[in-house]
Amino acid sequence: MSSRKKNILKVIILGDSGVGKTSLMHRYVNDKYSQQYKATIGADFLTKEVNIDSDKVATMQVWDTAGQERFQSLGVAFYRGADCCVLVYDVTNTKSFQNIKSWRDEFLVHANVSTPETFPFVLLGNKIDADDSKKVVSNKAAQELAASLGNIPVFFTSAKTAINVDTAFQEIARSALQQNQNDADAFEDDFNDAINIQLDNDTNSCSC
Repeated sequence: MSSRKKNILKVIILGDSGVGKTSLMHRYVNDKYSQQYKATIGADFLTKEVNIDSDKVATMQVWDTAGQERFQSLGVAFYRGADCCVLVYDVTNTKSFQNIKSWRDEFLVHANVSTPETFPFVLLGNKIDADDSKKVVSNKAAQELAASLGNIPVFFTSAKTAINVDTAFQEIARSALQQNQNDADAFEDDFNDAINIQLDNDTNSCSC
């Protein structure tokens, strides 16, 4: 009998409209890429079974959320229960890079995570297949931002050519699994504390 434990991991992808969130999700889950762009309304998700560190199996739910302002309020309802948040910017779009911290802050406000200071984020600089003349965000700037956000991992990806996509999502899966286990351990500790408190109360209230 296999000793590998299955886990369900919820991953949220955030970033401005047009940075390639949907394309990254489809490239990772289905290994497909489309040149046609269609804005996400609210949120959508795909699932993929992943092997982590050779001894763990997880089903990853990758949630793609709307980047357009008029749809953002629809997406926040899906933040809760996330195990990892992926922040995506377009290396050819300065504004999308400047908005990363705002996306992170919004997630923390709406996701109601128990330990915001340790919650796992991963930063992706997408569209590195673009001509160098079009790239406006340097790798150094991205690494400095990642350091300022708590030394979070950063990857430079291309949904179009699949560069670093699998590598990035392996780290995302690893981070999500760790968070998932931390939450489970915290729940178990809280549950045991509650049981012990109840037992103490029952013992102290005994009139025999």
